[in-house]
Amino acid sequence: MKIHEYQGKLIFAKYGVPIPKGYPAHTVLEAEAVAKRLIEETKSNVVVVKAQIHAGGRGKGGGVKVAKGGAAEAKELAQKILGMQLITHQTGPAGQKVRHLYIEQGLEMVKELYLGAVIDRDRRRIAFMASTEGGMEIEKVAEHTPEKILTVHIDPIVGFSAFQARELAFGLGLQQYSKETVGKFVKLMGALYEVMIKEDCSLVEINPLVVLKNGDVVALDAKVNMDDNAEFRHKAQWAEVFDKDEEDPVELEAKDVGLNYVSLDGNVGCLVNGAGLAMATMDIIKHAGEKYGVAPANFLDVGGGANQEQVTKAFSMILKSDKVKAIFVNIFGGIMKCDVIAMGVVAAAKNLGLKVPVVVRLEGTNVELGKKILRESGLAIIPADTMADGAAKIVAAVTGGSK
Repeated sequence: MKIHEYQGKLIFAKYGVPIPKGYPAHTVLEAEAVAKRLIEETKSNVVVVKAQIHAGGRGKGGGVKVAKGGAAEAKELAQKILGMQLITHQTGPAGQKVRHLYIEQGLEMVKELYLGAVIDRDRRRIAFMASTEGGMEIEKVAEHTPEKILTVHIDPIVGFSAFQARELAFGLGLQQYSKETVGKFVKLMGALYEVMIKEDCSLVEINPLVVLKNGDVVALDAKVNMDDNAEFRHKAQWAEVFDKDEEDPVELEAKDVGLNYVSLDGNVGCLVNGAGLAMATMDIIKHAGEKYGVAPANFLDVGGGANQEQVTKAFSMILKSDKVKAIFVNIFGGIMKCDVIAMGVVAAAKNLGLKVPVVVRLEGTNVELGKKILRESGLAIIPADTMADGAAKIVAAVTGGSK
């Protein structure tokens, strides 16, 4: 689960991570009032107006602006940003509508850095990454200048150790700013580790982390992702910060009925049981159809215990995308029985009036019964014997057999 920058900074403040003074605003008038409040509190006319969406690269997309002319200029900037369709490298070409703002005090900085913490699943530890290339996209730094990324792993038995933070601090050259800067960085990194552990985060990122003229180290940004698997421990708190407007409505609908769904940009709807098989299905569609512009339109795992109603619901969600030109049903019946899936496919086809080709590959428990149900349905369902056969047939269905 993702949250907004201002929500992440509230969590930072709770654990002692230094942040600039700032307040959220949801209307232009609120933005103006908040700007006036900040100017009075900080004795400075400089404030920053920030779009709040669940994506990085907001500054490059025009979603972060500095107002040096006081509250009046902040109001003008808020009018331009609030309601805009902000397009960044993480939103895709459609962009994301800006519904919230964060008005923050302006700071005079001498250096921008990067600091992030993520779960390293190979090492089974929290990895802290730091770089002198603050403000840059960390993916580009990793690709072009990987030597500029410093990494330390935290032993879960020992926990956070100050020497590891000092290792990063000296690697970043923080000792050159003031004799207190290294110590402040160590304290900040320790607080960030607490955020990761106690808030069940999968990612915490500060880009940029800035050094001020007085040697202070401050989190100028906050990107915080929560691990959905820990939701049961934080239901009330997470419900308060969850923003439905930032989520794909179809993915939300799937979650409500117990299905795992992720929207993609392709043209083949996928209905599969099991996450591994679903990934393999997407791969084989991509492999078979790459030359012909055929690609998966979604990841959809109906799980091992889906019933006929859930299968029908899965079809209806797939068909909400007008990009879908065909549907590939790929089922291995272990706990899931092939006849149940077959009945669900037939019911969905009849209830929804399917107008796109459907390729079905069944294998496993009650497979012959499942195939019999499909044959006797009277529907134009295309059977497949193997995954490769199914992939070839779905490509032919999308391209009209012109492959």
